[in-house]
Parts: sequence; structure tokens; C-alpha cells
Amino acid sequence: MTDTQTLTLAEIEDLSFHALVAAGTSEENARPLAQATAATEADGVASHGLAYIPIYCEHVQCGKVDGLAVPVLSRPKPGVVAVDAATGFAHSAIDTGFEALIPAAREQGVAVLAIKNSYNCGVLGYHTYRLAQAGLVGLGFTNAPASIAPSGGSKPVVGTNPFSIAAPGPDGEPALLIDQSASTIAKSEVMKHAREGKPIPVGWALDADGNPTTDPEVGLKGSMAPSGGYKGVGVALMVELMAAALTGASLGINASPFSGTVGGPPKTGQFFIAIDPSATTSSGFETGVAELVGAIRVQEAAHLPGDGRSAKRQIARKSGVAVSKATLDKISKFL
Repeated sequence: MTDTQTLTLAEIEDLSFHALVAAGTSEENARPLAQATAATEADGVASHGLAYIPIYCEHVQCGKVDGLAVPVLSRPKPGVVAVDAATGFAHSAIDTGFEALIPAAREQGVAVLAIKNSYNCGVLGYHTYRLAQAGLVGLGFTNAPASIAPSGGSKPVVGTNPFSIAAPGPDGEPALLIDQSASTIAKSEVMKHAREGKPIPVGWALDADGNPTTDPEVGLKGSMAPSGGYKGVGVALMVELMAAALTGASLGINASPFSGTVGGPPKTGQFFIAIDPSATTSSGFETGVAELVGAIRVQEAAHLPGDGRSAKRQIARKSGVAVSKATLDKISKFL
């Protein structure tokens, strides 16, 4: 008997949507999250895909996130779009913000979007990808509950705090997409190993005393290992400034966990910068990006960040995605 079941991307979106609505989420909030879940599964990032739907549903029911929230948009400056997510899902707040951010960036050359009182935004690169599809260079930052300790310390003060940048290409698809966290690996991957009862590689997480561990449960009670040592801590601090200090969102040290039911809404934040490349260079952007990408492609074994996701996406569109039956069983409890 197989432990997986193959679903089409449409089936993944439909399943996610109906589970979220059944748990108490409005259709307006459930749809963008369901679409992002299908896209995430297509990219092969299972830790952020359907496996998170039961968590999202549980969080709606326990009050960690308001499934009925309506994001509130404001325009404090011509080049600034601000959205109060109202403790609802980040995806709805981002959609609301992008509707104003994209035209503002095209009109002014650059514009920013600041989101507060938000929640886990899933795969950050999914959102910058959309800005690149709109012909803009998109930079994204999102903070998370504290899980990385400072250099020389053992108590977490900043989250895994990813950043992402996507550059538009000539065919409407990103020519380059970078999406990485400040930790060696995303915390959701450690959580996934804990759920499956599997050990983690050395270098993913640390115990409460700052020592390496292969036990995911011990790592979750300790801290995440920063990517590149002190440089990863620096990246996490940069993102904390952008996504929390600049938006008015909760710092990671004050945010409730993205997992479990303890604590109220995390009220974390996101910050996006959208740049129209035609405003800074008349023709050099496409040429420069093409030359940069070409210098990598010409090397036989070299690859660009995001190549793996792109390849998996093509396969998923044709053949569907193998989904864990254990995950499907958890989701079925909300339907």
C-alpha cells in the first residue's frame, strides 16, 4: 500500500480552499492561500504546502489567525502602500497591497509595501515571483517568531527571517529568483522531520545550550542554526528591521509561534520593494541580467537558485503531485 496519493494542482487548491472555509475562513481569504499552497506543492516545497493546511485551520479555530479578517489599506505617502492585516492571513493582505503597489511602482519607478499585524506568508519567493511577472524587480522580507540566537548566545532573538529577490525576464517569467532564510534550513523542515520521527542533519539546529543536535524535537526547543554563522544572524537582523521595525509589526521576540495553539496572533510583518527597471536604465537591465545568467548557464554543472523548483513545477503541471496520505487524513478532519 502506497503512503502517497497523486493530486493535480487544481485538486490541491480545491482541497485547501474547502478545508480553510470549513474551518471558518472566508472565501475571499481562503482562495489566495489555497492558490499559494498549490503553487508551493508544484515547486516541491512540501514543508510549506498542504502540510500547513491543518495548522492554518487549527489556528483559525483557536484564534491565532482571524479567518474573517479584512485587510485595511492606506497610502501614507505617494510611494508607500501600507496594509494592516488585522491579524488575518498574510496572503490576503499581500494581495490587497499588490493591487496598489504594482501600479505605484510603474508610475513612480519604485514603491514599497509595509504590512503589519500579519501571519506566516508561506514561501516568500511565491510573492516576489508575482512582482517579477508584472515586469518589476521584487524584493521581499518577512519576519518570524524568534528561533535564532545571536552570535555567542543561546537564547533566540530573531526568526529564520527569509528574504527574496526576483528579476523579470523577457518571457514574462522571472529571469532570476532568490529565496532564502537566515537559517541553514527553514524551521518548517525541522518541524516536518519531527512529525515524521526522522533525525535532522548536523548543522540544522542547536540544543538549548547552543550545541549541534540531530534530534528535531531538541532543536525545536533550542534554536535554529544561522546560515554562515554570524553572517546569517546579520541577515536575520536586517530582515527584522525591514519587516518588523519598518512596518510596526511585532518583533520576533514578542511574536507567538507559527506552530501549536499557544499564544494569540503573532502579528508579524512583511515588507516589499517593487522597482521598475526601465526607470533606472533604458535598456541595460535585460542585457545585464541575461549576461549574468548566461555566465552561469554556460558552465555544465552550474545552476541558478530556483532551478530545482522550476523543473519540479513543469512536472507537477503535467503529472500532478504525490501527497502524503497522513497529511490528507489530517486535512479531512476539517472537512
